[in-house]
Amino acid sequence: MSTEDLLVEALRLSRAQRARVAAELLSSLEEADDAVAAAWADELVRRARDVAAGRVATVPWSTARAEILGELGQRRASRATS
Repeated sequence: MSTEDLLVEALRLSRAQRARVAAELLSSLEEADDAVAAAWADELVRRARDVAAGRVATVPWSTARAEILGELGQRRASRATS
């Protein structure tokens, strides 16, 4: 099956099925790299310390989600008009 045929078939799947396929494909591109994993762990510790020390402010998930969805909506709208 060609890549184009596979894409056509994948686009016929339900939204949930397409999301699963997309997640699996993205996951397959991630490389297992101990140095990267260690760097992310260090970053998470640093961010947690910043929050605990009051150096950064947190926002409620509902606020963050609304901002993210707004940004995505703007990006989609700009792609639709280009």
